[in-house]
Amino acid sequence: MNDSDVSKQIQQMVRFIRQEADEKANEISVSAEEEFNIEKLQLVEAEKKKIRQEYERKQKQVEVRKKIEYSMQLNASRIKVLQAQDDLVTAMREAASKDLLNVSHHKFQHHHNYEGLVKSLIVQGLLRLKEPAVLLRCRKEDVHIVNSVLHAAKAEYGEKTHVHEPEIIVDTIHLPPAPSHDDPHALSCSGGVVLASRDGKIVFENTLDARLDVIFRGKLPEIRRRLFSQAAAA
Repeated sequence: MNDSDVSKQIQQMVRFIRQEADEKANEISVSAEEEFNIEKLQLVEAEKKKIRQEYERKQKQVEVRKKIEYSMQLNASRIKVLQAQDDLVTAMREAASKDLLNVSHHKFQHHHNYEGLVKSLIVQGLLRLKEPAVLLRCRKEDVHIVNSVLHAAKAEYGEKTHVHEPEIIVDTIHLPPAPSHDDPHALSCSGGVVLASRDGKIVFENTLDARLDVIFRGKLPEIRRRLFSQAAAA
C-alpha cells in the first residue's frame, strides 16, 4: 500500500470518526434538550402545584374568616334580640311594680280592699309558720291596718288549724316605706307583711313585692312564650 492509499484510508477514518462524533454530539444535544424540557416541565408543574395549594390555602382562610364573621354577626344579633326581650320583660316587671303601689296607696286602699289583703297575708304566713308565737313586721304606715285585722287573722287561723290562736307581736322595727322618686335606689316595700318565729330561725316574707316576684317567676315562661313565640313565627 502506497502513501496515497494510506492517506486516503486515514482521511476516511477521520471522516468516519468525525461523523460518529457529530452524531454522538447531536444525540447528546437532543438528549440534553429533552432532559431540559422534561425538567423544565416538572419545575413548571411543581410551581403550578405550589400556586394552586397556596390559592386553596388562602381560599380556605377566606372561607373560615367569612364563617367566623357570620357567626359573630349572628351571635351579636341573637344577643341584641335576647337583650331586647329581657328589657321588655324587665319593663313589664317594673310596670307591674308601679301598679302594685296603687294597692297599698292610701288613696286606693279601700278600692282594692288592702285591709282584707293584709289579713289574708297574715293568715297565710301563720299557716306557713305554724308557730304558737310569731313576730310580725310591716311598714310604719301599715301598723294601724295590721292592728285592725290582727284579731280576725288569729281567729281565722285558729279555725283553720283547730289550735289556739297564736301570739302575734308587732315589731317596732318596720319594713322600708314605699318607693320614692327622691331616692329610687333606696330600699323600699310596696306593702304586705313579714312573719318570723320568735327565735328568728324561720322567716316568711309575704310582702306584695315578694308575692309579685313569686308570681312573675312562675309566669315568666308563659310570658316569654306569649310575647316572643309570635315574633319568632313571623
